[in-house]
Amino acid sequence: MIKITSSISIPAEEVELTFSRSQGPGGQNVNKVNSKVTLHWDIKHTNSVTAPVRQRIYSKHAGKINKQGKLVITSQKYREQHKNRSDCYQKLGSIITDALQTRKTRKRTKPTYASRKRRLEQKRRRGQTKAGRQTRYEH
Repeated sequence: MIKITSSISIPAEEVELTFSRSQGPGGQNVNKVNSKVTLHWDIKHTNSVTAPVRQRIYSKHAGKINKQGKLVITSQKYREQHKNRSDCYQKLGSIITDALQTRKTRKRTKPTYASRKRRLEQKRRRGQTKAGRQTRYEH
């Protein structure tokens, strides 16, 4: 089980980890050690999160979800595989906790009487300025 919050945890069976060779520095180790970790989580068929949370993950992180409906997270920050694995779990946790927070709905407000007056006065002054630029020809 991967613990995300006190109420949400993901079964290890839902998460698929693949390992490959990482980019960047590593000396002689870089060509023989698979330290890059790619995490695949089938968000489409999971029961670990609710439908609204799933929908927010889809909308916020659409670029990380492939055609099969799997969320793909990679990490190659560290030279050691176990650190990259924990980094992937950390990224997954931050994505889910981010999706748990709902945005506060905006309350519609009306412009104040004074702001409407200022706007109309500004429009009137601007119109007078433009009218003053016109030249009138008499035939």
